[in-house]
Amino acid sequence: MIKKIFTSAVFVAALFQISVAQTKIQTGVWRGVLKTASANEIPFNFDVTTSGNSQQLYIINSTERFKVTDVKTKGDSVLIKMPLFDSEFKLVRKGKQLVGQYIKHLGEKDVPMEFVATPGLKWRFFENPAKADKNVSGRWSAIIGEGDGRDTTVGEFTQTGQKVTGTFLTTTGDYRFLEGTVNGDSLYLSCFDGGHAFLFKANITDNNTITGGQFYSGLTGKTAWTAIRDENAKLPDAYSLTALKRGYKKIDFTFKDLSGKPVSLSDARFKNKVVILQIMGSWCPNCMDETAYMVNYYKKYHNRGVEVVGLAYERIKDFAKSQKAVTQIKNRFNVQYPLLITGYTSNKEETAKSLPALTKVVGFPTTIIIDKKGDVRKIHTGFNGPGTGKHYTEFIAEFEKLTDDLIAEK
Repeated sequence: MIKKIFTSAVFVAALFQISVAQTKIQTGVWRGVLKTASANEIPFNFDVTTSGNSQQLYIINSTERFKVTDVKTKGDSVLIKMPLFDSEFKLVRKGKQLVGQYIKHLGEKDVPMEFVATPGLKWRFFENPAKADKNVSGRWSAIIGEGDGRDTTVGEFTQTGQKVTGTFLTTTGDYRFLEGTVNGDSLYLSCFDGGHAFLFKANITDNNTITGGQFYSGLTGKTAWTAIRDENAKLPDAYSLTALKRGYKKIDFTFKDLSGKPVSLSDARFKNKVVILQIMGSWCPNCMDETAYMVNYYKKYHNRGVEVVGLAYERIKDFAKSQKAVTQIKNRFNVQYPLLITGYTSNKEETAKSLPALTKVVGFPTTIIIDKKGDVRKIHTGFNGPGTGKHYTEFIAEFEKLTDDLIAEK
């Protein structure tokens, strides 16, 4: 009798293990494709791994591997929630593929995109791309957009064979880790970071000219772009774009923290401290890069008399919804400094209105550096994230040298 019970228990356990195994996603590298409203495909790769009974995936863009741990499977259904940007995938299995929607939650509305993922495909744009006729390695002056919406940027790319990596630097940040291919005389670049889907397509007219470009962003975003090789291309000084109004030396505010407690720069904790104000939003990819840096910066400098405060400007004014989005940032990066809900939206005019000492707010993030006397010393627009390579390390060195100098002041 005991033997029969033991045998039955082993059989049930085996069935349970088979059931669990069947619900898991196939491990290894996948090729995912998001479809825009114009039927263009934004591809990216991700790597699925298993640890015990749980699974996680890593979204791959160039050297970045963006970790996603909230992966749930039930029967043929797969739900993947992004750790940032309030977005998720709702998928079902169809043969070996995962098919369904990527849904981005934007304030009062949801924006879904069709999505298909295929396991075992390590290529991004083409399985067998044509031999590259041109090489785009180097620095470019690139115009993205048209008319009043045009943006002069600096493109920096590295091409090895047909593979291309790089980014576009702008006055408000960068386009993060772009990865793609030169296929004959055509350039293809894409990026997906859990909240932002980018696709760049263009013709490489010659080694110095890129023409006929189209930039697709999310479901409906579409604009033209061109570029000319220019090794001396540069952007305006990031410290020159936003300033205090005449007659102002200081800045002040009172906003609520994540627990609803009002916080002001006049609070005792900020007295005689160097204070860094981080104008940010949970929707902003460059803000996430800056937050990842600021977390370590705060650990390094807090005991030396530095405070950091994040001012979150969300897409809606609903405190509870903004609180949820900003708490996600706090948990993702283990932020130890205060994050405040401003009650204003990410509209730049509203942002400037909430901080009336500023002439304007050009973009997110904007970083305000305040000395121990409470005077604003510098205002930096944008953030060059790790996708910009040497620009990221140069900024850190410069920013921390400024911090050291301010700490040393009497």
